[in-house]
This record gives sequence, C-alpha cells and structure tokens, in this order.
Amino acid sequence: MKSVVYDEYGPPEVLSIAEVEKPAPKDNEVLVKVHAASINSMDWDMLTGKPLIYRLLFGAFRPKHPILGCDVAGVVEAVGAKAALFRPGDEVYGDLSGDSGFGGFAEYACADENLLARKPVGMTFEQAAATPQAGLLALKGLQFHGRIRPGQKLLFNGAGGGAGTFAVQMAKFMGMEVTGVDSAVKLETLRSLGADHVIDYTREDFTKNGKRYDLILDVVAHRSFFDYRRSLTPHGSFGVIGGAVGRIIPIALLGQVMSRLGNQKMGIVVHSPDKEGYDQLNELFETGKVKPVIDKVFPLSRIVEAFRYFGEGRFKGKIVITMGIDK
Repeated sequence: MKSVVYDEYGPPEVLSIAEVEKPAPKDNEVLVKVHAASINSMDWDMLTGKPLIYRLLFGAFRPKHPILGCDVAGVVEAVGAKAALFRPGDEVYGDLSGDSGFGGFAEYACADENLLARKPVGMTFEQAAATPQAGLLALKGLQFHGRIRPGQKLLFNGAGGGAGTFAVQMAKFMGMEVTGVDSAVKLETLRSLGADHVIDYTREDFTKNGKRYDLILDVVAHRSFFDYRRSLTPHGSFGVIGGAVGRIIPIALLGQVMSRLGNQKMGIVVHSPDKEGYDQLNELFETGKVKPVIDKVFPLSRIVEAFRYFGEGRFKGKIVITMGIDK
C-alpha cells in the first residue's frame, strides 16, 4: 500500500511516499481503508521533533512511528478476532493517537475499535477526517468550565484553527458571548461562524484590554500565568489546549494550586477519545449546529505541500488529505 513515511526529524521535505506492507488488525483492532485524513499540530510537532518533549516521547534520535496521521475517516475492511463494535463495510472515523501508533497518512490503517466512531450518513469523509481531535478538544475545553450558562463570556485564543472553529460554533449554540482571537486573515471566518467579537492578536493583547471572561481557552499559550488570571472573572476558568511547553508547565503547576486556594480554575484540557464525545459530535453535526471548517484538501501525492501550508499557519480550520485523485 502507499504510505507517507519519514525516518528523520525535519521540515516537510523529509516526508516521502513509499510502498509499505499492508497492516493486519490485532484481536481488538479493525483495519480501515482510509479515504481521508487531516493534519494536526501533533503531526507537525512529531515531524519536526520540536518541542524536545516529542523526541523524549516518540524517539530521541529518529521517529518511532514512521507513518504520521492521527485523524482518519474510511471504511472498515476487516476486524480482529475479538473486535465486536464494527463490521466490514461500516463507515468510521476517529483519532489514532491513542494506543494504535498513528498511521493515518496511508491507504490503510489499523486502530483499536474503541478509538473509532460511526460516521454519520450525511457527513463526507473529508468532514469526518477534520472532526476527531479538533472536535473533541473543543468539547473538552467547553466542559472544562463546568456547566455553561447562556450569556457567559468565552474567549478563544487561536480560534481560527481546528479546535477553535469547532468551539466557536458550539459556544454560540450554548448561548455564550464569544470572542475569537487570531491573525487578521482568519477573522472573517470567525465572524461567519457566529463570533460576537474578534481580535487581531498582532494589534491588541487581550490580556491588557481590561476585559474579563468566564472561560478562556488557548491553543497557542505563550503568555504568563498571571496575564491569563487577570483576564478571568472571579469565578472564571482558563484551559490550555496547546502552546509553548515552557508556558504550559508553569500554568499546569500553578493552576493546580490556585484552583484549590481560590475560585478561579486553571489547567490543561486533556484530550481523550471517548464514545460519549463522538456521540455528541455526531448529534451536533446531524442537527446542523456544528460543521467542520476545511481550508484546503490535498491528495496524498501532495503531502509535502500540505505540510508546508500547515507550517505557514495561515490555514482556517483544518487541512485534509485524501487518498484519491487531486482536488
């Protein structure tokens, strides 16, 4: 089968397409014929080997996982001896970054059946591939606050990416007042998704404008713990979804202390695929309340170009890779 492989850390140019052996499902796995996959920040970090923690986790000198790709959508082709949730022919999608070892940028991928969900009939494979990690992170982030009440104020820093575009739609459905922060090129997209206010981060620092929010979610955390804290209401919450490790660690440590001593809650939004989360995402999609935002679709043959585009940071929503013809 055709697969995107790499054997050293570096820029997108270290990626290549090769013929590799088609995987076989273990007892609790299913074999998926992949129709589409999408690029996540985790893929970029594993490609470049930065920050250093990724080398500690996934190979100090060379990658442990030669095939990248977390989010996939496709059709079940075979099931393992003990797999009972799916049958051949089922259309599924999911995040492989659990215990299956990635592998989404290939014509076939094996996954633990518990990492997958049934794809809604009205959802395209491209939309399904854009949904798992970003959609679940958005859900977990909004749940980080506890019970959402209409009228509460949400600020999402880095709102123009995958998780942010999902969160903006979900928060508006929940009746929140939403502020999206990102680069100027993404602000119109945020408005089209329902954001009440938008901020160009190159022109305004939201931690210094005097406004306070009930919930702040941040995928590019690079400010200090105290900057975020002063932007929260007295009972507000701040959840880190991504960002610089040097900032995330202090926020995680100080956040635990401050969350116990005060009324504000600060910490890391933990990503974990689960059936309940996928059920919620499917319901939101089927009822028309949430739709994945896809910037561009690339065929597998243009994977280097797709990663270059991702690295530029100008994309809105998700970048999707298809296994078929050029689009």
